[in-house]
Formats: sequence, C-alpha cells, structure tokens
Amino acid sequence: MRLNGLHLLLTYQCTYECDHCFVWGSPFQSGVMTLDQITSIMDQGLELGTVEWIYFEGGEPFLYYPVLINAIQEANRRGFKVGLVTNSYWATNPEDAQIWLSPLKAKVHDLSISSDVYHTSNDMQHLAINAQQAATYLDIPCDVIRITAPATGNGENDEGSTLMYRGRATQKLAAQAAPQDWRRFNSCPYEDLIDPGRVHIDALGNIHICQGILVGNLFEAKLADIIGDYQPESHPVVGALISGGPVELVRRYDLPHSEAYADACHLCYQARQSLRPQFPNFLGPDQVYGIYSTS
Repeated sequence: MRLNGLHLLLTYQCTYECDHCFVWGSPFQSGVMTLDQITSIMDQGLELGTVEWIYFEGGEPFLYYPVLINAIQEANRRGFKVGLVTNSYWATNPEDAQIWLSPLKAKVHDLSISSDVYHTSNDMQHLAINAQQAATYLDIPCDVIRITAPATGNGENDEGSTLMYRGRATQKLAAQAAPQDWRRFNSCPYEDLIDPGRVHIDALGNIHICQGILVGNLFEAKLADIIGDYQPESHPVVGALISGGPVELVRRYDLPHSEAYADACHLCYQARQSLRPQFPNFLGPDQVYGIYSTS
C-alpha cells in the first residue's frame, strides 16, 4: 500500500446529525485528537516518504478550532499540503466567516464545504455561501460537497455526488431507494481496498481503509509497520470484498441477508454489523456503527 494522503477524523462530534453520515456524526459523540497525537501521526506520515496531503475532517473539525489551527500550521511546517472538510456552521455572515478563515490563508490548499439537503435546511444555505465568499476573498481553494437525495432516481446527477448507503444512511435513507437484487453487488464500486492511496485515522488511533473497516491502530503500532504488514487478501473482511464484493462477504461467512438492498455499501455495512462480534479488531469502532455513549 502506497499512501499519498492521511485523513484525520479529529472528532466524531458534529453540530448536525445528518441522515447520510458515514460515521454517525452527532453533538452526542465523544473523543477528540490532541495536538500531540496529530503531530505524531504527521511525523509518522513523513517517515513513509510518500504522504503529500493531510486532511482534517470529522465530525466537524472546527469544533476544536484552536487545535485545528495549530495542527494546520504543524502540517505546513512539515511540508504537507492541507485539506479541510467542514459544514460551515461558523459562517454566520461573510465578515465573521473571513475572521474564521483568515488564519488559514495560504495554509489550506483544499477547503471542502458540505452543503446539501442532509446538512442544512433551506434557510441555512447562506452558511455555505458565506464560507465560499470568504474563502474566495482570501484566495483559499474551495468547493462544495453536495450529496443528492434518493428521490433523484439513481442517487447521482449533475448537481451532486453519489449517496452511499452506509452508516446512518442505512437506517434513515435506504428504505427510500429503489431495491436491487443483492446478488448484483459482487464488487466494491467506491474503494480501492488493495491500494487506496489514503486512509482515515480517528481519535482512537484506528486506521480505516474504509469507514468501519480497520487495518490497525496507531496507539498500538507504528504507521509504517501497519502499512508495511498490510496484506489485503488475508484480511478477514477486505479479503472477501476484493474476491467478490459484499456478496462474497455474505457467502463466505454464511450471513443472514435480505433479497434486496439500496446499493453495495448497504449490503456491505449490514454484513459487517453481523460480523463485528467475530472480528472486533477489524470492524469498528462502536461510533461508526451507531453505538456511542452520551456520558
């Protein structure tokens, strides 16, 4: 596996509880990366010699703004290009949005703003507009992530990206999609599980090759060792998926299943939920499977 990017899930906490969220972002989620943990991860990324990008994501990374700003500065100091994903809850007006983004000028190379029917109500669309205007004024490269609703037919059109039915979407949105025969999902259409180019790392140290599919933990081993030891064919979940997609995952482990699913992610996520007791070190953490403490 050759990694070009590390995507850091600074926290699972978020200001919203979007119906399509892969990681069940919520105000009630817990856990956040410390600056020491972030810099340690970046230093391990440097050691790989192939990582060019550090992305800061969530949840909502702006919830921990001082840590975020310092982390971006540390990424710049190490020579990384920086990406940032936000729902722009902080962009209450154009002037204030500029104040929030000013420390990022010339430091962030890709600002992605999530704004669609799942992130905000119609009367909150001005948040994304304010953030875009501020980013343009500050010459911060910016784009908008829009996910289309199931009602569009196939989940994709010129105005948005594909809706993937995993995480909270399996409960909130899958029933709205046109059902498809489960046997057709014999490959993974979205992820290169052999050589993905990037991984997600959460505040618990988990390394996700796809959200909820783990290949190791940075609090237990070094990133270089985890990546160097990765053998996709022998991974109990990835091995099945690269052999025959979610269908093979079901067949290999003789899992209960329905006759129809919204998409390949839907079948895969449901199968993984069934397999979690069998493979707790490879399928987690609880937060990504809708189980989190409010204490």
